[in-house]
Amino acid sequence: MAWFSGRDSSGAEDDGTAAGSPWESRGVVASAIVLGAVAVCAAVWLVVGGSDDPSTQPAPTATPTLAGPTDDPTDESTEPPATPDPTASTPTAPVRPSGVGGCRTKNPDQRIPREAPSAVSWQFETNMLIPLQRQGGPALEDANGLRHCFAHSPTGAVLAAMVTLGQIRNPELTEAVLRNRIAPGPGRTRALAATRTSPTPRNTGQTSQFAGFKVVDYLPNRAIVSVAVRLDSQKVAGLPVTLLWTGGDWKLVLQADGSFNGEVAPDVLQSLEGYVRFGGA
Repeated sequence: MAWFSGRDSSGAEDDGTAAGSPWESRGVVASAIVLGAVAVCAAVWLVVGGSDDPSTQPAPTATPTLAGPTDDPTDESTEPPATPDPTASTPTAPVRPSGVGGCRTKNPDQRIPREAPSAVSWQFETNMLIPLQRQGGPALEDANGLRHCFAHSPTGAVLAAMVTLGQIRNPELTEAVLRNRIAPGPGRTRALAATRTSPTPRNTGQTSQFAGFKVVDYLPNRAIVSVAVRLDSQKVAGLPVTLLWTGGDWKLVLQADGSFNGEVAPDVLQSLEGYVRFGGA
């Protein structure tokens, strides 16, 4: 099952080779992928379908307008380090959400985060660290481990994006994430069908981790977040994600092709300039 598309803008045609792990994209040759115009020796979320024409880079698909918020919510330019950042948060022992905060927070802070959220614990979801915060969420976890209930705020949207991207890679949770953490639409329908025929592989040994984020756009009912993922010691990719506030929580949007980014190619970042550094490793 594929989540992010990658296109080779050099003009070479896609050979149609199917990818084999949830961190590989189309056109994989000897585990090398192309994000935008730069070849990256690593792996990212897969794509279902996607355009083969690299000549256009349209903006993210417009999303429907939903109701606004209610009282009851229903940097410095540096190269990615070759070793873990000593200032990064440390993974903690598993802690179940407390049931407070998150989507139950009244009047959450609506400021765009310009620095890493505070009081965050990082916990492994398969082999990837995901962030948990009492105030921003997730505040709830179901019996199967699916986390949800994020604050109706820019920070809540960032946390929802990262946690959902981490959990969708867990083969035990992929279908539950698609059904409960993805906004309804043609993309979700396509992804669910693809998951049944091509289940998410188990741990592939990839060690990609979150490195930061940038809130590209924010409205009360919709957010666009670029999530920076460290692919290896040298490469970081910026992966665009759209979220909708619906059903009292942030839910991620899949484009019509079943990927998160559609025809908007992920960016290979030369540095984290413009991003807020935020990662657990």
